Amino acid sequence: MENEKTGNGAGAAQSEKIERDSRIAVLLFPVLILLGGLFGMLLPQVFVGFAGWINPLLMIIMFCMGLTLTLPDFALVVKNPLPVLGGVVAQFVVMPTMGWLVATVLQLDPALAAGLILVGCAPGGTASNVVSYLARGNVALSVAMTSVSTLIAPVLTPLLALWLAGQYMPVDAGSMALSVVQIVLIPVVLGIALRMIFNRWVTAVSGILPWASVVAITVVVTIIVAGSAQAILSAGLLVLLAVILHNGLGLLLGYGAGVLMRVPADARRTMAIEVGMQNSGLAGGLAKQYFTPEAALPAAAFSVWHNLSGAMFAAYWRRKDSMKPVVSKEK
Repeated sequence: MENEKTGNGAGAAQSEKIERDSRIAVLLFPVLILLGGLFGMLLPQVFVGFAGWINPLLMIIMFCMGLTLTLPDFALVVKNPLPVLGGVVAQFVVMPTMGWLVATVLQLDPALAAGLILVGCAPGGTASNVVSYLARGNVALSVAMTSVSTLIAPVLTPLLALWLAGQYMPVDAGSMALSVVQIVLIPVVLGIALRMIFNRWVTAVSGILPWASVVAITVVVTIIVAGSAQAILSAGLLVLLAVILHNGLGLLLGYGAGVLMRVPADARRTMAIEVGMQNSGLAGGLAKQYFTPEAALPAAAFSVWHNLSGAMFAAYWRRKDSMKPVVSKEK
């Protein structure tokens, strides 16, 4: 009995540690992104020369993501495909369309419009799983949606960008698709393979993987902001408004898609988060490579804002859950 209590106590302590670490991560993440953007803005000459680091850093982020995935993470696609596939379809329909709509309504400069639309064409964001956990969403669904959207991004991201962003700037969809394969697909698949072969070793270092991704994303944002410093000064507030509208519509319509599909409340929260939070680091890297430095500005702003809004979204739902009366199971 004592061993059982000890085991339960150790499990509770571990769960509490995971909860605490996750809360720190989701709160510290936007702060670090904000500081990175500030450094890029104030000291552009220091960071602008590191533009060549963006793609390798994005590959590190995707590799870390792959290391956190296992084949059972994809089992939900087979066991209960409707919310996964429905959520992914919602993501690749809602966010590109809303990006185009916001850019049109606000009459953004062509480079900024193309950059905002490209953010919408990107797959799910790497921080969405943590935010879904903190919001008491369906984490298994979150992981499955992020994984599926990431794996099909080499096809859908360039095609959607060609269709929507191509109205504003020329889009080399073929080259962009190859870049997404190199930056996203290969590192993720490699990470999954290494996790399968060296599971024990990968598990032992799994605690540092989210932080490695956070540092890499922060550096990417810093470099992108440094290259867009002048554009921020002239169009910063307008871009921020566009990003807030884009992200807000994604969260709202993602939740609405869950309501229409009649999935449980935790799955609705997850669908809202997965649709609203994008891989803006990838969008920024592609915008800088295939458009202009100014086109990467919406992605940099989105990187900061969607983590802040995600943290607020999670805090709202946690607070709402804590206010619900506890129903006793005792008779």
